[in-house]
Amino acid sequence: MKRIISGISAVLIFIAMLFFPKAVFTGAADGLLLWFQVVFPTLFPFMLISGVMLAGGGLSLISHIFGRLSTRLFATSSSGAFAVIAGFLCGYPMGAKISADLVRTGNITREEGCYLLSFCNNTSPVFIMNFIVWKTLGKEELMTPTLTILMSVPVILSIPFRKFYLKGKKRFPDVKMKSSVAGKGFDMSVFDSCMMESFESIVKVGGYIIIFSILTALLTEISGNNFIILAIAPFLEMTNGIVLLNSFIPDLSVSYPLILGLASFGGLCAAAQTECMLGGSYIPICPYLMQKLAAAMAASLIGMLYIRLL
Repeated sequence: MKRIISGISAVLIFIAMLFFPKAVFTGAADGLLLWFQVVFPTLFPFMLISGVMLAGGGLSLISHIFGRLSTRLFATSSSGAFAVIAGFLCGYPMGAKISADLVRTGNITREEGCYLLSFCNNTSPVFIMNFIVWKTLGKEELMTPTLTILMSVPVILSIPFRKFYLKGKKRFPDVKMKSSVAGKGFDMSVFDSCMMESFESIVKVGGYIIIFSILTALLTEISGNNFIILAIAPFLEMTNGIVLLNSFIPDLSVSYPLILGLASFGGLCAAAQTECMLGGSYIPICPYLMQKLAAAMAASLIGMLYIRLL
């Protein structure tokens, strides 16, 4: 049944691409520009330096500086502090990549990796300020509430999530820190290896952005006045989706909660990027999706209450 459904979907998308080549070109161009101008210069340096840190022993320094604070606030191990920092500051899918890297290198347990993924893979503050508030909404007064809601919701939800993954324990245990170059001094071959791994990851991210941008453009093109199709399109890819929501829904009391929900969830494109980062870590994607949906509903509800009451 899955093969039949996937086969039919692929054929329908192929036919749509043949009938709407302009939408395909526009979507691909928009996705490529978004990746090249925004995502690549934003994420690639962090992907590279995080790989170098894990390979060269920088993780121990991060753990020493921020480990105790992360342990007190989020009940993580000392090494888990790295994923918390990257996930909240760097944006999708860095929280997923760092969590998976820490599991793969044996610096944290798989259970802690699942827990970190549940609240550390978020929209970056820079994206929230620059794109959502300034460029899209154009309302400076929404800066503080938007940042507060999108940053605080995952922190609050980490409380019930940790109870599920800790299973009665107070915190996740520290494990002996490892390095992918154990017993070997750091040299350019290690740097080259980290750089190629980062290139592979960032190209995968770009591919998903282009694919979902094409799907968004196709749905928008063929939708006409079909409300159901128009309602689906924004949630495929977050950046284009936020613009669509702001354009389709002029009433801020409706569009603002939806934009917050989409930014909190990340869209299906961010979910696909996240899954591709988890390979080899045995961290399941389904619980993560449920947790992000819970975060999206919470962010939307708080945003609706703020707009209507305050």
